[in-house]
Order: sequence, then structure tokens, then C-alpha cells
Amino acid sequence: MKVLLLKDPKDKDSGPDPYVKELALHGLEATLIPVLSFEFISLESLFEKLSHPECYGGLVFTSPRALEAIKICLKENSKSEAWSKSLKQSWSTKPVYVVGKATASLVEEIGLIPQGEKSGNAEKLAEFICSREKPNSSSLLFPCGALKREVLPTALKEKGIPLESVTVYQTTQHRHLQESLSSYFSQQRELKRFK
Repeated sequence: MKVLLLKDPKDKDSGPDPYVKELALHGLEATLIPVLSFEFISLESLFEKLSHPECYGGLVFTSPRALEAIKICLKENSKSEAWSKSLKQSWSTKPVYVVGKATASLVEEIGLIPQGEKSGNAEKLAEFICSREKPNSSSLLFPCGALKREVLPTALKEKGIPLESVTVYQTTQHRHLQESLSSYFSQQRELKRFK
């Protein structure tokens, strides 16, 4: 039996997609078709904020895409040099709060130490942050997506912990979605015809 999974394949570096692997163990043949893509925006503004760690009390990441935005910023030689010469050291003295292992490992890739990765969701991360930050301290910088939920900002605001959000990506329909779906269903019709 065939299964159509409407999701991005897992990174090629981490081996086969776990969903495809698991379905195969049960005799199912899975095909992955990505439905979403991410457009990175406001990268100059993000780097400008990252260039002034003295203005912030720390960083908050609830999505691997926010770190992808930082990595895109750092691909530019002058920015990469500024990051490795001084900015990384300045940010490493501040807390870097994250949700999840994937986000935590990306934080480590840019040379910082994540905290709170076991919190599991924004609500639990907010509790974790509130247990460590003092009200009315320096703002935490929060690179995020356009569709972010308000759970974390609301919880921190209620406790008087300032948070400065900067939208660094937006979610859009994958540009090849229609084409991929049409192709998949055409192939399935052809296979049925020859059976």
C-alpha cells in the first residue's frame, strides 16, 4: 500500500526520514511531498540587533528557522568575521533560551550554549525563562516567524519580562506543491492502468 506524506523530508545528513522508515517496517511505501517553504525577511534588521548584544539580556528561539535566519546572515564574510571576532563572545555571556533539541543543536552550531531545550513547548519555556529572569531587566531578543503564537510573549509580559520580537521568516506554500501533487497522482493513475 502507498502512503502520501505532505511534509518536508528530514535533513539528508541525518539519514532516512523517520516516517518513511517506520511506514516501511509495516509494509507501506511512503512518498514525501513538501507543502511549506520559508521565506527569510528582515535579515539586515536582525543582524543590526545581533550587533548590539549590550542592549539585550539574552536570546529566545522557539524555531529552527529563526536560527537558519541567523546562519544566512553569517554567510556574508564581514558579518561572519564580526560574529567570530567579538559578537559570539558577547552573546555567550547571556542566556540563550530554546524549545527542543533541533533548535538547541543549531544554537550550538553558531557557538552558543542553549538552555531550556527540554521544556518542549513555548508555554513551558516561558515558565523556565520566568524562573530565571527578573522583571524589568534588559529585553530578550526573540527572532521568530510571522505566524508565531502569542503564548510566550504574553506569559513573559504578564511577569514583567521584556521581550523584543523580530520577524525573520514567513511561511508560504511550497512553490512546487501543485506540480508535485499532479505528478504524483498522474504516476499513480499510470501504475493502476498497467496492473
